[in-house]
Amino acid sequence: MTLETRTATEIRAEGRKLVGYAATFGNETRVLDFHETIAPGAFAASLRSQPDILALVDHDPSKVLARTKNSTLRLSEDARGLAFTIDLPDTTLGRDILAMATRGDLGGMSFGFVVPEGGDEWRGDKRTLRNVVLHEISVVQSFPAYGGTSVQARSRQQRTEADRRIALLELEGNR
Repeated sequence: MTLETRTATEIRAEGRKLVGYAATFGNETRVLDFHETIAPGAFAASLRSQPDILALVDHDPSKVLARTKNSTLRLSEDARGLAFTIDLPDTTLGRDILAMATRGDLGGMSFGFVVPEGGDEWRGDKRTLRNVVLHEISVVQSFPAYGGTSVQARSRQQRTEADRRIALLELEGNR
């Protein structure tokens, strides 16, 4: 099985923490030559069984921000998607990511996964992810693959929904 990555949704700074969603359910996006949607519950088995899921920067295993095995990364599924909280380390990398989140410079979140046998469903060029083995989530510094990505700092005035949509349109136009 090949490790796949997808970029998704929302991240914001809250003190020395990043919080948001690494994936949202029911939002269709184009990936290469097909469309993909994540079904509710797609991460549930991984969250119960994976002993250690990492929080990385740009899917780079040398840039670890947090991990589930020591509870510096907390993940959960709710009706919206895969929620996360990252306790940022007091390192150069952690401080840099926090500064970029506070300024609104990050591109969003992403996740790396493998689809086990029977974990997806195809209908023509449409793929629905129903069960994935989650290996990592990543802070993405540039362009997300999934639409709907926003990055904000909670310590500053939050962007309005209109501001978020404008930023997304600008990101999509830069692809």
